[in-house]
Amino acid sequence: MTSMARPSWWRRHRRKLIAAACALALPPVAHEVIGFATRIAPPAVTLPPASETRSWTRVRAGLREVYLQGSPEAIGAEHARLLRDEMIADEGHLWGDFQRYVPWWIARVGIQDFSRIRYRHVDANIPEPRRRELAAEALAFAPDPFTSHMPTYQRLVFLHALYDIALQFEHSPLIGCTSFAIAPSMTADGHVLAARAFDFEGGETFDLDKAVFLVRDDGAIPFASVAWPGFVGVVTGVNADGLMLVVHGGRAGQPSTTGIPVAFSLREALEHAHDTDEAVAILRAQPVMVSHIVFAADAQGNFAVVERAPGVEAFVHETRSTVGVTNHFEGPLAADPKNQRVRATTTTLARKRRIDQLLGRIAPHGANVESALAILRDHGCADDEHCPLGDRRAIDALIATHGVVADLTDRVLWVSAGPHLSGHFVRLDLRTLLSADHDPSTDPEPQTMPDDPILHDGRYAAGVAHAGRPKIGGGQ
Repeated sequence: MTSMARPSWWRRHRRKLIAAACALALPPVAHEVIGFATRIAPPAVTLPPASETRSWTRVRAGLREVYLQGSPEAIGAEHARLLRDEMIADEGHLWGDFQRYVPWWIARVGIQDFSRIRYRHVDANIPEPRRRELAAEALAFAPDPFTSHMPTYQRLVFLHALYDIALQFEHSPLIGCTSFAIAPSMTADGHVLAARAFDFEGGETFDLDKAVFLVRDDGAIPFASVAWPGFVGVVTGVNADGLMLVVHGGRAGQPSTTGIPVAFSLREALEHAHDTDEAVAILRAQPVMVSHIVFAADAQGNFAVVERAPGVEAFVHETRSTVGVTNHFEGPLAADPKNQRVRATTTTLARKRRIDQLLGRIAPHGANVESALAILRDHGCADDEHCPLGDRRAIDALIATHGVVADLTDRVLWVSAGPHLSGHFVRLDLRTLLSADHDPSTDPEPQTMPDDPILHDGRYAAGVAHAGRPKIGGGQ
């Protein structure tokens, strides 16, 4: 009697192999299904011919200026046409950072897919003109080298809502910002001065290749926004009527999937409000996705700190006195455990004490743009405690992506050219640059305020080393 033949290796293991193959195939298949099911469709737009636009870009004194004029479609298209190379470089840097901070492929895919599912309707509260603008920008950006990550329009939507979406995964990367405004009774010429340090540690490119957008949107108030190529939302902006709006990170409440992204929230207010009162009314009425603080100042010397979080009424502190703002809530949200954690674990209280002390030392009629810049560049700590350069308790901890000093009365903006706040600041006359009939070819070289001396005497490198690597988790 012959023995039965031994089953082949395949027959003995095929069920396990099939199960393993299915398990390996499931994540990529699920990823593709999620991508298809959560795709955000752009509105139908027609690109205007490049010959019909008056937009331009240039670099003067180391600072990029970008003038965009016309319909939302014209603004979006010209943005991509003028800054395509810079947009590719900046977005490539973001994806590189994402890979460095999340080194596991499956984790990156999981984060992206979770975001796609959770925020599949994120465009619903974006104003319709902005959706058309992004749709035109997406079309003009072709060919797009990043479509493997996400379709172009959807990715542009997500990039403009990055602050709102990122709070799901990590603490605010804007938790080091400091702003202040000086009342006209305290300035030498009776003008209103305001300044801000934007401590977004997104990478060197956002500092050294920043862009000042000069935008004349049809039917809206012209404005300037200090940002970076690819981003015409507002985190720091001043409009033609002398209204300044800036955003500060803050933490309270629970993030929401509905509401207007912060960058478009501020742009909407800046394009439709003539003063602080009108801006506050717009900001109060907007539903928001995440907690944050908006600081508003106008040419009449009216200042407001607007504290917002999803599902609660905005708290507004209005004043005509010189005021400083950092990153903690002081109204009804002050007791929120997340705000308490910010107070306990970040430098917001130390910076608030320091800015209040410096502002309190201004003599009546003693401030000007140079002294405002000196406050913005202050490297000391509260109560005049000696602290090393790069100490994150200082107003200038050598980490800012951009700094701005504004004469709101004269509509003049001084913007840092980098690195950080240590490089020179470039003067921009918004009355001229935002006018409809302005001819940029007639502009002289802009005035500048000089570098911080630390940039050239050996102290800067030591200070940057002390400041350390970017703290994306917001532990400043």
